[in-house]
Amino acid sequence: MSRGARALFFPALVAALTFSFLIHLGLWQLRRLEEKEALIARVQSRISLPAQGLPAKEEWKNLSPVDYEYRHVRVTGRFHQSSEALIYSQAPEGLGHEPGYFVLSPFDLASGGVILIDRGFISNLDQTNAAHRSAPSELIELSGYLQAPQRRNMFTPADEPEKRIWYTRDPKAIAKALHLDEAAPFIFLLDGSLGSSGRPLQPVSIAPRIVNNHLAYAFTWFSLAAALIVIFCLFARERLRRGYEKT
Repeated sequence: MSRGARALFFPALVAALTFSFLIHLGLWQLRRLEEKEALIARVQSRISLPAQGLPAKEEWKNLSPVDYEYRHVRVTGRFHQSSEALIYSQAPEGLGHEPGYFVLSPFDLASGGVILIDRGFISNLDQTNAAHRSAPSELIELSGYLQAPQRRNMFTPADEPEKRIWYTRDPKAIAKALHLDEAAPFIFLLDGSLGSSGRPLQPVSIAPRIVNNHLAYAFTWFSLAAALIVIFCLFARERLRRGYEKT
């Protein structure tokens, strides 16, 4: 083995390991692409179906978000008139720039149990007006979509249950703070506006905005792997050329 070839051993090892890592990242993004496309197809299919009955209360503890998220359902019952939760949020697209709250109201199901109904968005300027947030008191039937609890991250502010203000839709924590027994582990998002005695809450689009950039990410990692091979080949050729010139 020539001196130049021996000098290439360590750079070649580093290049091979880096190449393998980049290919692994690209393949991982392709797997994520397949999973994301399946998720989008599942959500679109569920949204387009007619409203079905809510899963039985006995089944709730065994359900996972994959089983129910964005399932179109209908429920019958009555709103609680004395409790609600406010979920702080920036204004959804199309509803101005003023931050505010999603209003979650407990709903006693005629079939038993309680579910938190997301009745829509109200701006920070309007949220102090109770008339704007009042819900019907009679027995009613509603249709909407089930949503999984939101996950917190390190930047999520601490909830303020004493003020009935939360920063994620966490049905378990909200139900505990509002002393709700037999509460569902998911949120119910209305599929239309629900009027009130004052100004109705503003409904939001139920279609989720699922970002799917995995193909572009995979292309980026594979391109970097290809560029690494080209750069290493040029480097090796130059190193070998210098080695031959010295012999």
